[in-house]
Order: sequence, then C-alpha cells, then structure tokens
Amino acid sequence: MKGFDNDHRIVLTLDAGGTNFRFNAVQDGKLLIPSIPLSAKAQTLDDVLATIRSGFEMVVSQLPEPPSAISFCFPGPADYEAGIIGDLENLPVFRGGVALGPYLEEVFGVPVFINNDGDLFTYGEAIGGILPEINEMLLKSGSPKKYRNLFGATFGTGFGGGIYSRGHLFSGDNSAQGEINRMHNKLYSGFSVEESVSIKGIKRVYMLHANITEEECPEPRDIYEIALGNMQGNKMAALKAFEELAVVAGNALADAITLVDGLVVLGGGLSGAYPLFLDRLVQEMNSAHQTMAGNRLERLEIKVFNLEDPKQLEEFISGEKRLITIPGTTKTISYDPLKRVGVAMSRLGTSEAIALGAWAFALQELNNI
Repeated sequence: MKGFDNDHRIVLTLDAGGTNFRFNAVQDGKLLIPSIPLSAKAQTLDDVLATIRSGFEMVVSQLPEPPSAISFCFPGPADYEAGIIGDLENLPVFRGGVALGPYLEEVFGVPVFINNDGDLFTYGEAIGGILPEINEMLLKSGSPKKYRNLFGATFGTGFGGGIYSRGHLFSGDNSAQGEINRMHNKLYSGFSVEESVSIKGIKRVYMLHANITEEECPEPRDIYEIALGNMQGNKMAALKAFEELAVVAGNALADAITLVDGLVVLGGGLSGAYPLFLDRLVQEMNSAHQTMAGNRLERLEIKVFNLEDPKQLEEFISGEKRLITIPGTTKTISYDPLKRVGVAMSRLGTSEAIALGAWAFALQELNNI
C-alpha cells in the first residue's frame, strides 16, 4: 500500500447496514479487533445516535492508543463532504438532514469522514486489492502498461459504484458520483438498472419464469445453487435470472467505462455467483453498435477481458508489446497498442475492502488538513 507504509495512525470504522452496525478500527491496513455488531433498529434518531456512539466507544476501549479519525460508509442520499445524512429508506429515523459527521466530531474530538460503500470499496481495492495485483503482473511480464484508474461496482441489495483515479477517490459536487444504479435498464425501458442488478431483481426474474409467489421464492444463494444443479428448483428460471443481471450490468458498466477508461472490480453479496454471469457480462461490454450506414461499430474503443478466466488473463497481461524506434535515432521505446481493460472479482472481500478504503481515505484527508 504505497503511500501508507509508514503511517501507523488508527482510524475507527463502521459498516452501516439497514439491520446491523459493525464497528472496528484499522491500523497499518489491518482490522485491530473482531468487529462489534450492534442492532441498527431504533424508534428514534436519538436511539440510533446513542447506538453509534456506544459502538465507537466500545472499540476505543480496546485500542492501544487513541484514534486519529473516524471514517466509514453510510447509506445515502447524503452530503458526504459535510457529513450530513438525508432521508434514508432503510433507516427512516433519518429525516430532514442529520449532521452525523459533525455530531461524532463533537463527541470524540477527531475528524470524521463519511462516504458511501461503493466509493470505499473501490478505494480499498485500488490500494490493496486488484489494482496493485494486476500492475505487479504487468511489471513482471515486461509490459509498459500500468493501470491508474478503477471502477468498483457492488452487486447486492442494490447496485453501487465508485471511481478511483490516479491516486484519489473521485468525488462529485453533489455526493452523487458513481451512482451507476440510476442508469438506463437495457431490458426494461423506463426502468433503472438496479431493478435487474440487485437481490430483488434476481428474485423477481426467478419468480416470473418459475411461476411462483414471493413467499415461495428462494433467496439468491439458493437460486445460484439451483442454477448449478446442486439444489431442487427451476434451473431454467435460475439461469435466466443471472443472465438478465449480466446483460443489464454489462450494459451499464460499458457506459461507465466509456468515461472512466480503467479496470473494473466487482464485489457485494451477489458477486459470489460470478461463475454464472461474468462471461456474459463481459460479452455484453464487448458488443457492438451499428452506424446509420449499416456498418459495425464496437461498443467500446477498448477491449474488455474477463480477468477470472486464465486464458483471457494471460492475453490481457501479454498484450501486444513491441519495441519501436524513435524517429531520427537508433533508440527504441516499448509500445503496446492493445487498448484494453479487464473485469475482476474483489481480491480483498467487500467488507475488508471498505474498511481499508475508509482507513486510507481518512489518512489522505488528514494529511490535507
């Protein structure tokens, strides 16, 4: 984790879900204690704030030294830079704008940084996961290529995203960067991509093709096993559910990468089913448009590789490197004309990547204060 090697400051972290809050602390890029889970359910805002305060106090009591900051992901909508949380669907006691960051700064006397999970997941994978792994492989192969940009996407309750570019987490002007969930759904006109790329999307498609009710519908983990033939159920419906996810997500990720031009890393609870959907997702990203003259126009200027496929990974790393001569001299320079990106699964695990990203973001921001 270049840039953080000699920084031993401790940062408190929180993984905030609609059901549970999980508290921890990170130092030197590692979790310091077993996570402390507390229920997120509460009748009033004061109850939730008391739970969050209590959770961080429990972590602090187990630390070898005081923390330097608090950094965590929290659901939106929010003004993350200001630390203000808006009206939340899963935590309805948050209404009208709640200054959560400033409140915790008053309580603990340290800077507080809040982001969404897609952002911190991406940051963690960028500094300690897929990005350094791929760059190390390229370096060892003698390739002149080096990747400095990463788009992270999480498949779970919803479809989240984050953007890392050349050493920094990209932040928009309205805390709405990387909101890939709002993109157009290729298969269902007028709907968002999240209707298909989510737990509810997998279950909806399975119910439709299996002709069953919501009460009868298995959870995505079981639908995955049904698709593999390991459990009783409607295999055709299960395969269809993950195919739709692949097509819709691939279409959205192609739009995102058109702008970002970097690697893609996937995480979240549904990402564990990647053997069923990743090939099809990459195929969708590599699809083509047509011109008005009837000619084929590649969807992307760059070729997309499935980095979980050993053969595609080998081709990706090898590229088309060659030596070319600098005009007017006898000197040569290494050149690789193959424009390419790859899609890979999380190397750290989603929760660990989020914690690492929260830690790194806090240290970077502290250095700018």
